[in-house]
Amino acid sequence: MKSVKLLLLIIFSTAYGALEAQDFMTNVYGRQSLSLNGTWQYIVDPYETGFYDYRFNEKHEKDPGAYWNSGIPVNKTAMVEHGYDDKNTLEVPGDWNSQDPMFLYYEGTVWYKKSFDYEMQGDDNRVFLYFGAVNYKADVYLNGKKLGSHIGGFTPFQFEVPVGLLKASDNFVVVKVDNKRHKDEVPTVNTDWWNYGGITRDVMLIETPATFVEDYFIQLTTPTSQLKPITKRAEASGWITLNGASEGEEVTVEIPELKIKKTIAYSGERTPFALSMKKVELWSDTNPKQYDIKISTVDDQLNDRVGFRKIEVTQTDILLNGQPVFLRGICLHEELATEMRRAATKEDALKLLGWAQELNTNFVRLAHYPHNEHIVRVADSLGILLWSEIPVYWTINFSNPEVLAKSKVQLEEMITRDRNRPSIIIWSVGNETPVSETRTEFMKSLVVKAKELDPTRLISAALEVHYNKELNTVNDPLGAYTDIVSVNEYIGWYIGLPSYCQTATWKTLYEKPLIISETGGGAKAGFHADSMTRWSEEYQEWLYEEQVGMMKRMPENFSGLAPWILVDFRSPKRNNPTYQEGWNRKGLISDNGEKKKAFFVLKKYYDEKEEEGK
Repeated sequence: MKSVKLLLLIIFSTAYGALEAQDFMTNVYGRQSLSLNGTWQYIVDPYETGFYDYRFNEKHEKDPGAYWNSGIPVNKTAMVEHGYDDKNTLEVPGDWNSQDPMFLYYEGTVWYKKSFDYEMQGDDNRVFLYFGAVNYKADVYLNGKKLGSHIGGFTPFQFEVPVGLLKASDNFVVVKVDNKRHKDEVPTVNTDWWNYGGITRDVMLIETPATFVEDYFIQLTTPTSQLKPITKRAEASGWITLNGASEGEEVTVEIPELKIKKTIAYSGERTPFALSMKKVELWSDTNPKQYDIKISTVDDQLNDRVGFRKIEVTQTDILLNGQPVFLRGICLHEELATEMRRAATKEDALKLLGWAQELNTNFVRLAHYPHNEHIVRVADSLGILLWSEIPVYWTINFSNPEVLAKSKVQLEEMITRDRNRPSIIIWSVGNETPVSETRTEFMKSLVVKAKELDPTRLISAALEVHYNKELNTVNDPLGAYTDIVSVNEYIGWYIGLPSYCQTATWKTLYEKPLIISETGGGAKAGFHADSMTRWSEEYQEWLYEEQVGMMKRMPENFSGLAPWILVDFRSPKRNNPTYQEGWNRKGLISDNGEKKKAFFVLKKYYDEKEEEGK
């Protein structure tokens, strides 16, 4: 981890003159905090005047014309050409695109400012400024002092506030947000989704003791052969990291419902522990049982909820707690289409995953980036299995080692945040990346990194397929390294008509479970015609009927599917003036929340698959 971040520090310092983001604490919603969500003032700055001088050098920290300063003149003769005002405000968390028509397609820099008061709860305590995500590059300042920078639009980061910088009143935080797309970023310039800019997830000040529980990991280690829905005796192991602690400090792990309480001595780094538990109820898609867990030191206590389950594969099956599970899935973007904005809250998560439940899914592919933590934790509570992915998407620059380094950091940030979430069963390292030797080595290194970071979950990616009228073969060389063979196929939409499915057969070169990670076609809700008319609900319905027929003839290792996609979503690539108008219409639910006819075709298939599994 440190070597990757050292490389990124060099990259960022060279390319951006920026500072490196620190490692972040996990389970932030279980900590003492002050929310900075709400109304922020803003300045639109397409020329980045607030950051660079007229020679295009970064401005001096004390330069009154730098937009990280308040913009309030010190006297009547002072020359200041910027200012923050309540006439220009944006809501956080939220994207700027949906909050004012002038931002619809805007890509560039917007400065955010939030004023607040803060009373420290302890004289020796520490304070961290935490962001759930900012798209894409964030430069963060507090009371005119730069705390640091972060690159990556879908993962969390934090900065520790220097001692003495916070005041009891009249503090202000400024964030320079830049969502411009670049060739050597992750994702790259070419994507099929809306490039929502802004502070898109929660912002909070987190106060901790001088020594606090920073992170932990716990996993079920009982042999699969001994697992039952209620396991009489189960073993678990894990590790704990403390921030600011000395070697030998005591740390206690408690699971009250299981009457577990164990104290260990901190070793000065990741400290392992093992637990023996009686009558453990396993977490699954049919029984999402969770337990409260407490990890405490003399001065700090971290509270969380965990579920104990095991996910594995055989040559033909995905096993959940030792039993084959068929993934009745759907893909999902982090977007509330009915309001044309980024999904950001627990309420948004409940609405989106509620729709997925109405379809009778037990699996959701979170496309094509890590979604917000509310979605993952709601999935924990509902028993929805998840695929979580980094935005290594289409044609990023696979030959650039800096791009690989950035991808690895995003992978690490995704896994660090969610490694204790039982709903996540698959980490994905990318989507539809074109086959070449350079690309395969790039992607293989991400698979290796993911397994190092978390050996308890499955690793996959959406692979390429070789289409043939007699036999479609999944022969992507990356499949040799993933735990599952996952493939996106669009027979009936981009490949022939839906009737093509009637003779289509499938083969993989790898003796591993097979998932169809995307399939589908578009329809404008409310447009009705005969089944041969594209964009009609009847065409999409026919396509799904033929796809379902093909699924029933899939080879023995067929283990699930996640059609594209649950809800219509915004995309500047989709410009048919009659049927798209800036929307990807492959959703089973329209942008106004209306279920299309294909929704019920897929639901019927999932109802049948659920009955088969009982």
